Amino acid sequence: MSRSAHPAGPRHADVLPEGHYSAPPADLNTLDPKVWAQTVDRGDDGVVRVGGVDVKALAEEFGTPAYFLDETDFRARARAWRTAFGQDADVFYAGKAFLSRAVVRWLHEEGLNLDVCSGGELATALSAGMPADRIAFHGNNKSTEEIHRAVEAGVGRIVLDSFQEIVRVAHVAQELGKRQRVQIRVTVGVEAHTHEFIATAHEDQKFGIPLAGGQAAEAVRRALKLDGLELIGIHSHIGSQIFDTSGFEVAAHRVVGLLKDIRDEHGVELPEIDLGGGLGIAYTSADDPREPHEIAKALTEIVTRECEGARLRTPRISVEPGRAIVGPTAFTLYEVGTIKPLDGLRTYVSVDGGMSDNIRTALYDAEYSVALVSRTSDAEPMLARVVGKHCESGDIVVKDAFLPADLAPGDLIAVPATGAYCRSMASNYNHVLRPPVVAVKDGEARVIVRRETEEDLLRLDVG
Repeated sequence: MSRSAHPAGPRHADVLPEGHYSAPPADLNTLDPKVWAQTVDRGDDGVVRVGGVDVKALAEEFGTPAYFLDETDFRARARAWRTAFGQDADVFYAGKAFLSRAVVRWLHEEGLNLDVCSGGELATALSAGMPADRIAFHGNNKSTEEIHRAVEAGVGRIVLDSFQEIVRVAHVAQELGKRQRVQIRVTVGVEAHTHEFIATAHEDQKFGIPLAGGQAAEAVRRALKLDGLELIGIHSHIGSQIFDTSGFEVAAHRVVGLLKDIRDEHGVELPEIDLGGGLGIAYTSADDPREPHEIAKALTEIVTRECEGARLRTPRISVEPGRAIVGPTAFTLYEVGTIKPLDGLRTYVSVDGGMSDNIRTALYDAEYSVALVSRTSDAEPMLARVVGKHCESGDIVVKDAFLPADLAPGDLIAVPATGAYCRSMASNYNHVLRPPVVAVKDGEARVIVRRETEEDLLRLDVG
């Protein structure tokens, strides 16, 4: 394979047209453990490994693009969240981040509960053996069929998201002769410091029932009157990719205020409060996420303090980490195709995937890291933009990053922290096949979600 250098674009901050890099990293061969999974390292031969298996071998066996998930890392992160919150709280893994039957089994074995938000996610959870009473069902527009299946299965809670849903769930529960445990999702008017489209607690959005104007209080009144419902708590979610707990403090204050009003009006102290998820991870070296034990301590102290001030018993706390568990555990492996240096700007590096396997850059302007993983290089760094193979100018995987100037077609590069939302949001745009998810552990790799085939695509086309 040729290793001839390609003319590079600008390499230092004073000439960068845009981006967030002050200077190239000192060593392009070093992998920042903050953004890579636990067992990822670079071998003496310069090839990166995960779970003891090098990426060249993985690419040869499973092809590219592909998601490689460090099972050891996933289990360790799940265990850390479970341990941090202890037996007096509940940890629900947010299945929307990434869900498969293997993941469900890992969660079950590590003692976590599971949050689902569609009939498909519920079917996956049940088929993999997750006990129904450890499942929470979310969603802003659950169909009657989905509600029926959830109640019939005996899910541990349904999170009510609208006045219509209060009636729907109660009606289905009564038809089935059951009393369904529910929480009411409220929007508390707290906008997390995050991207506009993933900030989910300000009032102008589709989720939840607003506290403002007494709507949440009215939802509680209606739920308490219906025989088919057992109202167990209040749910709040303030956004995603959050690095501090100040937003949770304001949200908890407002939710506890609602709990106090419920007690004063109805003589009932609801036993649970769910603070949602949204805790951030490191996509780049600039990100500084907090550890689960720090988050658990902060959130527990916030809720306890607020309840003491309101003279309420402290309710059982639930949290819903999804990205924070699976996000850092996986990377996407690509093969370099074409390389286009643009004089005075940057070098465009095209890979064999793109927005069909990672839509987040185009959708949220998300930032990622990238590294050459099939070898080391002592070449000068070049400012690169990693792009996909789709017919869209916005098909960008990594906006601005430094890669070696001798990067060549056929090299393998990897984008870390792609465990959350990448496979879940993957598409067949341009009829590109969705990549597989491969779990790696202790020197062995196995497919947990297979690569799509052209036969899969054509089977759906019945015209």
